[in-house]
Amino acid sequence: MAHLLGGENLTVSFATRTVLDGVTLGLEDGDRIGMVGRNGDGKSTLMRLLASRSTPDSGRVTKRGDVNVGYLDQGDVLDGDLTVGAAIVGDRADHEWAANPKIREVMGGLVGDVDWHANVHALSGGQKRRVALAKLLIEDHDVIMLDEPTNHLDVEGVAWLARHLKTRWRANQGAFLVVTHDRWFLDEVCNYTWEVHDAMVDMFDGGYAAYVLARAERDRTAAVVESKRQQLVKKELAWLRRGAPARTAKPKFRIEAANDLIADVPDPRDSVALSKMATARLGKDVLDLENVTLDFQGGESGQKLFNNITLRLAPGERLGLVGVNGAGKSTLLKLLNGEIQPTSGKVKRGKTVVTAVLTQDVKELDEVSDLRVIEVIEREKRSFSVGGKEFTAGQLVEQLGFTKEKQWTPVSDLSGGERRRLQLLRLLVGEPNVLMLDEPTNDLDTDTLAAVEDVLDGWPGTLVVVSHDRYLLERVTDNQMALLGDGKLRGLPGGVDQYLELREAALASGAVGGGSGAPTSASGSGSAAVQSGASEAEKREARKDLNRIDRQLGKISQQEEKLHTQMAAKSESGDFDALGELNAKLQELLEEKEGLELEWLEAAEILGE
Repeated sequence: MAHLLGGENLTVSFATRTVLDGVTLGLEDGDRIGMVGRNGDGKSTLMRLLASRSTPDSGRVTKRGDVNVGYLDQGDVLDGDLTVGAAIVGDRADHEWAANPKIREVMGGLVGDVDWHANVHALSGGQKRRVALAKLLIEDHDVIMLDEPTNHLDVEGVAWLARHLKTRWRANQGAFLVVTHDRWFLDEVCNYTWEVHDAMVDMFDGGYAAYVLARAERDRTAAVVESKRQQLVKKELAWLRRGAPARTAKPKFRIEAANDLIADVPDPRDSVALSKMATARLGKDVLDLENVTLDFQGGESGQKLFNNITLRLAPGERLGLVGVNGAGKSTLLKLLNGEIQPTSGKVKRGKTVVTAVLTQDVKELDEVSDLRVIEVIEREKRSFSVGGKEFTAGQLVEQLGFTKEKQWTPVSDLSGGERRRLQLLRLLVGEPNVLMLDEPTNDLDTDTLAAVEDVLDGWPGTLVVVSHDRYLLERVTDNQMALLGDGKLRGLPGGVDQYLELREAALASGAVGGGSGAPTSASGSGSAAVQSGASEAEKREARKDLNRIDRQLGKISQQEEKLHTQMAAKSESGDFDALGELNAKLQELLEEKEGLELEWLEAAEILGE
């Protein structure tokens, strides 16, 4: 494969912190690379260097002379005074670009529903993102670099972008580098993954799932090495601490060796750990929308955002909401939270309900922008009960990845991902029992997302999540519903895949909505619960059982393989007594495996799978 561009010994420092230290890497024809890492570790910095948008402190970027690089910045870089058409195609005549089928495909996929003559500044965040993407993708580039392209895109937009990137070039032509927190997208389009951490870049074959497995194996190996080193450290420290008279006679090289071991203790990486907070008791009644209709604000008479929808949230409900941009997902959360009132219909709220909403733009932190991180949490409480233990505000903030130094950073100086983490923690310490998250994955790195999913997975309250992140929705919600832009709310027993099918059918028929779905009057859990007859608690328990059984079956398969290897060796050596013992162990293992498989089937039956 031909080399396209790369970097040699790239080093970048900000103030006293080194972001990249002697990094060497490159892109070749056919590379489809996803870049992951914690917020602030240098992903965007590395991409800007490779795109020649900035220069390193030392090292150099190399590029083949004829290589054309397209770059999508994370921020909004469009001229707001331009019309949509001028922003995308410039002053080219319509017949010039309309004759190109590739350009028509991009236009149809990204901006088909955007007013061609509207000014860019009047567009929503998702529409601006699609216009910027269209402007980039209609050009012929050998290398495309995308910094958080899925931010503000809906599920349908993310799926279209994945299809486009997979078919844009032949398998051995072109290359792209993408920074995104969308793990489904990374798995769908990437054949390599770069992890940026601790001023270096580690490279892995495959998409996100392959990267997670490889990193787990790397961390396991490192843990074994570190355990051995720690044991050696303990021995050397014990040796040094023996009485003062004996210490003077110790050889100098032994003391130096011990000191080197102690000095080699690596600084721990920030452990982003979210813990389950105490939650106010939730009664039988939570939140219900009954025959709710809501007119478009400032719209003409008869225009309805919601038309006679009914939604009932049960205690412990875990509902995911997907939908087209402008269909009212965020507005639905505001209705549930009591921020706006319906034009007609009822909103019923349980007496013990305590809600908390994570908004898309985290405006709530503006009022505390002059405070430091620790001060924001201390304003809520100074001590907290987490998992039955008492924690100070400082200890709790540190669990979320804010080091002791970072705790004293003013909120106004935090990055987007750090602001997101702080706002989520601020919501949780208020001990709500109904948590509503509006696009919670925006600006979060994959490690933080995994930590957020862990806490949401074990959070005992009612959860409503609006997100375009399929990975997140399938991980933390039990049921999904869709807003398709026709004023209706539809159940999705088939999940996000069913939503995309409905959208394709709607576009094919020219309809606004997406065809028939589950009845509008069904609650978020209705369609799935009727199929299996199981409560939400039973279904969550069944999912945990499936995960546990899968892990046990994996271990048994390894033991089974090991026994077969040992039996083959004993058979060759003629040791039939040992062979009989191994066979007995194998039969016990097979019986255990059969029992676990029966448990797996029972759990799957509860889930209706």
